[in-house]
Amino acid sequence: MYLMVMEISRLHGSWWAAGAPRLALAGVITALFATLGYTVRGVNRSGMVAGAAVCLALFAAAGPPAFMALLALFVVTWVATRIGRSKKQRLGTAERREGRSASQVVANLGAAAVCAVLFALRGEAWWLLASAAAMAEAAADTVSSELGQAFSRRALLITSLETVPPGTDGGISIRGTAAGVVAACLMSAVCAASGMIPLSWAPIAALAGVFGMLVDSFLGALFERNGRVGNDAVNFVSTVAAVIGVSAFRLL
Repeated sequence: MYLMVMEISRLHGSWWAAGAPRLALAGVITALFATLGYTVRGVNRSGMVAGAAVCLALFAAAGPPAFMALLALFVVTWVATRIGRSKKQRLGTAERREGRSASQVVANLGAAAVCAVLFALRGEAWWLLASAAAMAEAAADTVSSELGQAFSRRALLITSLETVPPGTDGGISIRGTAAGVVAACLMSAVCAASGMIPLSWAPIAALAGVFGMLVDSFLGALFERNGRVGNDAVNFVSTVAAVIGVSAFRLL
């Protein structure tokens, strides 16, 4: 395991140390990615700027594998927000047509970007696993929420199991939760397939992502539902929870 960690650090670190040419390439790809996100209304103008910053941080710190994972996350969440859109509009929970704002982008991807930068600075491959887990949580949270609202007739409040309308903060459903688990597994598999993390680490990233998704539901029921905190804060803390989950696995 130690040799595996060192090899991952060496391969990813070579991208960070390559200097201006590769960083310039990362900048160009980042600009194209941000423009694509804005064009398809995945993000608004502020979200495009924030998305570009996050993308550049991930790309420069962890190389093309991290960018491939980010691209997969964008596609998965973009598709999920558009499934059953008419029903979600009736519920008043549909994603805004202009796309996600800067605060939403940072809330969902900030932890993953910070972990990638910490990997580049410290050279510890565990931070790549933490970054993958944060992205798995972001995918799980978005997909579970969006598909749960689209395909479930009712939800249960995670703290009391009382029946609540789909889209209620802290509400969970069988279909939505199952979809979130699948999304976490898919993101972890993409991170492994791209070379960001070893295949043997994918289950850890997936489990940590699911853990973060459940934390999101608890925070939604306990704090967001009564207006004590906003959705962006809940999303950010949930991705941090996924990072903490990875730390717990590390200690085992």
